[in-house]
Formats: sequence, structure tokens, C-alpha cells
Amino acid sequence: MARKPPPPARDATVQALMRLAATQPWNDIEVTDVAREAGVSLAEFRDLFPSKGAVLGAFSRMIDKEVLEGTTDELAEEPARERVFDVIMRRLDAMTPYKAALRRISDAVRGDPLTLAALNQVALNSQRFMLAAAGISTEGPLGLLKLQGAALVFANTLETWLDDDDPALARTMARLDRELKRGERVLERAEDFRRLTAPLRALGRTLLDRRTRQPRTRERSRDGDTTDPAAAI
Repeated sequence: MARKPPPPARDATVQALMRLAATQPWNDIEVTDVAREAGVSLAEFRDLFPSKGAVLGAFSRMIDKEVLEGTTDELAEEPARERVFDVIMRRLDAMTPYKAALRRISDAVRGDPLTLAALNQVALNSQRFMLAAAGISTEGPLGLLKLQGAALVFANTLETWLDDDDPALARTMARLDRELKRGERVLERAEDFRRLTAPLRALGRTLLDRRTRQPRTRERSRDGDTTDPAAAI
């Protein structure tokens, strides 16, 4: 029987980090540990990733890809909430083999604002594709609000999922349902506010347009000569 070829170095490094994170405190893991576990040299590691945090970003993209590859049009006619619910639950399913590692990582970064900010950016990029898989547009004035809202919904649901060892994931699904309903209400209020302020924005654009079109009047000095700005020098 032919031996299975080893995974590419990038994939091997991601898997190595998650294996280590499942058994060791996140802050104790060094890049040398990850390189050794992955079977790559430090030089190869450096060529692939600038830090172990970047490896975590690659893990997120790996999960994105798995979810996107499993996306179909089966729920295309369902309400938006149902489509997003399905995508998020499939994402959690894809993350299940790494649950022990994610628990440790979550505990370690919870009190680190810089790491949380970096992970939020990773989450925003991920949710752009998750919402696209659910058929939700993230373009336009409310696009960023949708992305940040989706990232918050997922983060809050993840918090429950990490402690939910029931195979049916009843608590996780209940939390996700609540978070999606709350997100819908926030988005509806934002859309209402935008509609209500539309006349004011239109008036502002009109006034600004008039101001930019109005020709500048030349000031004249007492003897009738046009004032030259350079005269003040």
C-alpha cells in the first residue's frame, strides 16, 4: 500500500499548532515548538508565517474554506436568519476536532486587548465570506455593521459552544438563535435611523455641492487692486 504523502508545510504547521494548543498553555508555546512539531525548520516556518498568531489566522481561513466548500443552494429560499444559522452551525461543526485547543486559546487571550483586536480583524474577514455563503450582502453603508455584528454573534455563540459538551448542542443553538434575533433588531434600528436621516443627508450634500460650485469672489483692496495672497509674505 502506498504511503499517504505528508501534508504541505503550511497545513502541517497549522495542525501542529492546534495539537500543541490542545495540551499546553497558549502563552507557553514558542515558534520553535510549533516548527519542531510540524517537522519544518525555523527558516521554513519564518517563510510561511511571521508569528504563531498568524498560524491561528491560517487556521481560521482553513475553517472558512471547509464551510465554503460545503455550501449549497438548498436554503436559498429560506429567511436570512435561517441561512446564517446554518452557516454558523456548519462552522462550529468544522471546528469540533479542535475544541480542546480553542478552549485553551480562548482562556489565554480573553484578557489580552491587543490579541483580541487582532483576532477581531481575522473574524471580520472570516464573516465576510460566511455572510456571503448565506447570501447576505456586506456592501453599502451598513456593510461594516453587518460584519461586526456577525463577528459578535459568532463570538458570543462560541463562548457557549466551548462549554457545551452535549452532542445535540442544544445550549449552543439556543444561544445562536438569541444572538441572531438581537442582531436583527440592531440592524433594523440602524436601517430605520438611516431612512429617517436620509433627508438631512440629502440636504447636506446639496449645500456642500452648492458651496463647491460657487465661484470665489475676489477681494479688492481700497485702491481697487485685487488682493494677492503673496503680498502678506
